[in-house]
Amino acid sequence: MAVKVVMPKLGMAMKKGEVSVWNKKVGDPVEKGESIASINSEKIEMDIEAPESGTLLHIKVKEGEGVPPGTAICYIGENGEEVREKETPAPENEGKPQAEPENIPAPKAGQKRKHRVKISPVARKMAEKAGLKVDTLNGTGPGGRIVKADVIKAMKTEAEPQSSVQTAQPEGKPASAMRKVIADRMHKSLQNSAQLTLTMKADITELLKWQRQLADSAKKRSGVKLTVTHFVSRAAVLALKQHPELNSSYQEERIITYPYVHLGMAVSLENGLVVPVIRDAEKLSFLELADHISTSARRAREGNASGDDLRGSTFSITNLGGYGVEHFTPILNPPEAGILGVGASYETPAFKGDELVKSTILPLSLTFDHRVCDGAPAADFLKTVKTLLEEPAGLIL
Repeated sequence: MAVKVVMPKLGMAMKKGEVSVWNKKVGDPVEKGESIASINSEKIEMDIEAPESGTLLHIKVKEGEGVPPGTAICYIGENGEEVREKETPAPENEGKPQAEPENIPAPKAGQKRKHRVKISPVARKMAEKAGLKVDTLNGTGPGGRIVKADVIKAMKTEAEPQSSVQTAQPEGKPASAMRKVIADRMHKSLQNSAQLTLTMKADITELLKWQRQLADSAKKRSGVKLTVTHFVSRAAVLALKQHPELNSSYQEERIITYPYVHLGMAVSLENGLVVPVIRDAEKLSFLELADHISTSARRAREGNASGDDLRGSTFSITNLGGYGVEHFTPILNPPEAGILGVGASYETPAFKGDELVKSTILPLSLTFDHRVCDGAPAADFLKTVKTLLEEPAGLIL
């Protein structure tokens, strides 16, 4: 007699179950324990296994059709056997694939169930359509179940052309001693201070005229080629004398304000960054300061700067203008309370009174330690730097 397979009950609240996909068609041979269909109810999904070996004689429920638990969905029996329906499933067996009691033989001792592949209905359909063998796929779903993503991955692998050229792997190399020092200092700087950055723009149109006028004289007197950085450095030194809060540091819950300006000038090297220090910069004239900056930068690039040349700064300046950067966020050079960033200058139309003229603008970025001073005094310092750059006579005289 044919064995009836019913819709199991997948949960206490289940009213209907739906056949997602039939893995066999009428007339196909099936083996006991083999998955013949997949069914689902809301978010629950499972496979239906054949309770007996034989032939799939009749399919009562089509794919996508929902029926109550206990409803016969198919019959399995001998090839050519006539199906006689009998819709009287026993209540205690509701929720499981059922066979008529008289047709269920007692299990044989030591009998093993044939291994089946756990795969979702959608994944099985996709695999079959793509010609993939499900038993060769790796399942990443719960309990090793093969899901849609696993089939898609296998399909991509099949589609990729085989190449004898191996994909380049990322390479790692030990950080240089200089890189380690920079990484350590910058990390500690951000961890141990409250950093905030303000930006402002200075009109350096007049300053550039002074630069051109003084270029020959400076070259003859001290061999220095004047740059905008020299003017900015001078402006920063003079502004620090007016706003000593930025020439300070926060150490052991005390604010230490320095009576001198040891100016750090960041210099980029091929394998890192160093900050040569111009000591007692407030005592130097404009041309003396420019000469010290140029000399210390050259020594640093040639690798001739000593340890003392790179220690003890109270305020620093860094310039990224040569790289086309305008505003940026410099990181404090510990234990300093301030660092001034110089960006790339650019030309723009501006009004001078009622007249529209071409002006050159220099972006400035000031990072300061909020533990030492607040935004207002930091802004006052930056405004003083701006004013000095826009009235360059005060830098020279």
